[in-house]
Amino acid sequence: MKFSVIIPLYNKSPYVAKAIHSVLSQSISDYELIVMDDGSSDDSFKVALKTIEGHPNCHLYRQKNGGVSMARNNAVALSLGEYLCFLDADDWWDVRFLEEMLKMIAEFPDAGIYGTGYTIVNETKHKTRMAPIGVGPDFVKGYINYCQVYAKTLAMPLTSISVAIPRPVFDEMRGFPEGIKLGEDFLLWIKIALKYKVALLNCPLAYYNQDVEVTSKGVKHRGYEPDSFMTFHFDQFEETEKTNLDLKILLDRLRVYSLLRFRMDNTYAQRVEQEIAKVDFANVDKKYKFYYKAPYSIVWLNDKFHTFASWLKQKIR
Repeated sequence: MKFSVIIPLYNKSPYVAKAIHSVLSQSISDYELIVMDDGSSDDSFKVALKTIEGHPNCHLYRQKNGGVSMARNNAVALSLGEYLCFLDADDWWDVRFLEEMLKMIAEFPDAGIYGTGYTIVNETKHKTRMAPIGVGPDFVKGYINYCQVYAKTLAMPLTSISVAIPRPVFDEMRGFPEGIKLGEDFLLWIKIALKYKVALLNCPLAYYNQDVEVTSKGVKHRGYEPDSFMTFHFDQFEETEKTNLDLKILLDRLRVYSLLRFRMDNTYAQRVEQEIAKVDFANVDKKYKFYYKAPYSIVWLNDKFHTFASWLKQKIR
């Protein structure tokens, strides 16, 4: 089996059939599909079971709710493929996704992870756009400096729906970090990128559905506790960022960007200050120095003003 495709599933009954069909419609057939239901309380399990019926290369399992990382890791443990691909239950693939991954593996055999571009879809607003993943239009495919590319736009060049990972590499990194609710994929990608080459195909072959739980997608979402938020786990890279300037720049930019909502809401202030103290502000946009160095009352007023201005602009339109 060349590929094991893993779909973690939790309360996505309106969407999971489309995700599964996008796998079943792939232009190559050398794959297995494993769906791991993470204790869904809706009809997700029933919908998935009906959708895979009659497909012997598809398997559906159920676990007690333990989070997306546990669901992925447990599914991987039950899989057989040489390469691991992941698809969220509310997203979908182009029919050529696995075929193009196979070509990338043949052309760039030294990579520890392979990725493709992806399209951001907002069907409610009738908008689609290719994610600005940091490579220019002239870049077609090849090895990339992951930290440099990611730091350019802070749009992830690798996502949980657009990669293939050799099984030995995944096992070496011990899979996705469990307990992390936001950024668990980034923590795995960066660990791989610091040791192995990263190969990227600049073609959008995955579709990221922005209509689903919009408030929980993106690193600026409020509501996460520090222990479950990726940025508070950057200490594992502390020694490496001292000597790797590309990593240092990326982590500093992610720190100021991802922690801004915490700063605006004045939540977990001490933890935020500890993390921001590590930032070299020469690596980030000048506006962040204001956001983090100005008195909180001034920052709060500034935030409220811009929120009101944005609301007023929408009303005038």
